[in-house]
Amino acid sequence: MKNDIHPKYGKSTIKCGCGAVHEIGGTVPEVTVEICASCHPFYTGQQKFVDTMGRVERFQKKFGGEYFKKAEKKKTLKRSSLQQ
Repeated sequence: MKNDIHPKYGKSTIKCGCGAVHEIGGTVPEVTVEICASCHPFYTGQQKFVDTMGRVERFQKKFGGEYFKKAEKKKTLKRSSLQQ
């Protein structure tokens, strides 16, 4: 086996966007993440929007509240034409 080809393994600090700090073993001394087990909706049971690029606002600006209303109107039109 070759010597000195593997990275050094030591303590790593994981910092989350929610403020939680976890210490684990790893090859990188510090890692920053957006979501961890302390704030992830699957583990906490709470819904949370994670919008880092402003995509939700951009979608709402582009389509407004009318996007989903149009889809509902089309469904009701199809149903009413089938009943006749």
